[in-house]
Amino acid sequence: MSLMKEFNKGIIKDNPVFIQLLGMCPILAVTTTVENGIGMGLSATAVLLGSNVVISLLRKFIPSKVRIPAFIVIIAGFVTLIDMMLKAYFPELSKSLGLFIPLIVVNCIILARAEAFASKNSTTKSFFDGLGMGLGFTIALVILAGLREVLGNGTFWGLPLFGASFQPALIMILPPGAFLGLGIILGIMNWFAQRRKGGEA
Repeated sequence: MSLMKEFNKGIIKDNPVFIQLLGMCPILAVTTTVENGIGMGLSATAVLLGSNVVISLLRKFIPSKVRIPAFIVIIAGFVTLIDMMLKAYFPELSKSLGLFIPLIVVNCIILARAEAFASKNSTTKSFFDGLGMGLGFTIALVILAGLREVLGNGTFWGLPLFGASFQPALIMILPPGAFLGLGIILGIMNWFAQRRKGGEA
């Protein structure tokens, strides 16, 4: 039950994007297509899983004075591995995501989970924490990317959804569209949360 709680909190209760508002740089930059969103989300999840497990295993051996540099080195190792794999097996996706894969090293979600959770908990709990947070991050990326791609291109995963008469809202695939899309999603979530609180009262 405790492990499922650690897993579920990252998806719903403590979603790193929709609740904690962390990792905004890739969220706003790469969510022009669903493919980009999934690629970025799964890459970050793999790094989060690997770094959480390794940091948890080494937590008793890393001196407290150098824990942050040590965490960054571990995270950077996993980021380098993911970056090389993307370039080898998914070159188009790697090109599309560009600099944002190496920037996972300084993604505040990854470092926050290392400092706040993995360095203080068991390897099993850290694994489920990383998996939940990573999937929560991926889900948020896909939701925003889906909204932007449908409204901005009239497609989903590159497949056309509407006829030739559809006029896409081009602003949605531009940087302002990322802020607009995220604002719409957060507004809807807050509206539902308020209604739920009102119903419980």
